[in-house]
Amino acid sequence: MSGEQRSVVHDVAGTTVDPVDSLVELDGEVWRFVDTAGLRKRVQTASGMEYYASLRTRAAIEAAEVAVVLIDASEPIAEQDQRVISMVEEAGRALVLVFNKWDLVDEDRRHAMKRELERDLVRVPWAERVNVSALTGRAVAKVAPALRTALASWDQRIPTGRLNGWLSDVIAATPPPVRGGKQPRVLFATQAQTRPPTFVMFSTGFLAAGYRRFLERRLREEFGFTGSPVRISVRVREKRSRKG
Repeated sequence: MSGEQRSVVHDVAGTTVDPVDSLVELDGEVWRFVDTAGLRKRVQTASGMEYYASLRTRAAIEAAEVAVVLIDASEPIAEQDQRVISMVEEAGRALVLVFNKWDLVDEDRRHAMKRELERDLVRVPWAERVNVSALTGRAVAKVAPALRTALASWDQRIPTGRLNGWLSDVIAATPPPVRGGKQPRVLFATQAQTRPPTFVMFSTGFLAAGYRRFLERRLREEFGFTGSPVRISVRVREKRSRKG
């Protein structure tokens, strides 16, 4: 992406130990990329140099705005890749998945990848995906637009009136499931913050996790949020007892 040799790299995983900062200009805009160590072991089981490398990787993710997770497209998606993606999601960062070595991907590998994506990356269907080849330069120019889309989603704020108008329509068509003989009512919602977009829904009862996932899917269909995690929390409002 920088068009020059910046770091010592090798095709054997684990070459990078310390995070390496690089300022790279893409489409007239300067980005600070932090190349981190890949995780080969869980933090709990890593020792010595690998343990501290994993801690620095976690710290770099938490300090970032958008994470670019580089995946070798010619090989099955590794457990380590999934673990890094989980760390990005838990940290609430925008996410772009870059599948490198696309020049080595044949038709059979494409079919296998489709199954892997459905199975292994089911937690982040919202992530931006770009297929590139660092060797040939294929589609590298698409990374910057993907970064901008993810960051715009991470910063997106929905006006309260528009949010509640949408919510009323969704709930009228698909009400929350009955729980304990009672159907909870969603009173209203508000976006509490951005980075990542976080929504608070006030209701008269608990909303099941499945229904919250349904609301997130519909929220994304309406407002986008491509490349950004979305968080939904529910606050149950207890009925006030009348004083006699």
